[in-house]
Amino acid sequence: MFGLGLPELLLILVIGLIFFGPGKLPEIGSALGKSMKEFKQAVNSTETEIKKAGEIAETAETKDTASAGAETVQAEAKK
Repeated sequence: MFGLGLPELLLILVIGLIFFGPGKLPEIGSALGKSMKEFKQAVNSTETEIKKAGEIAETAETKDTASAGAETVQAEAKK
């Protein structure tokens, strides 16, 4: 986790308590957690869309290749 150990995390927590106070800190943590969750969902949905686009492109390429092969076979059969 970014090379942060227990002492570093405790220092960050103490600084957060000093700046924001004990009442506001849980709200900030909750907002940060929700933001991280939404970010992960956005990344996952983007990855899924990219994979689908790649599969569609592969399917289209295969279809084009098969079509070209069929045309070649038909042309050879007519000779």
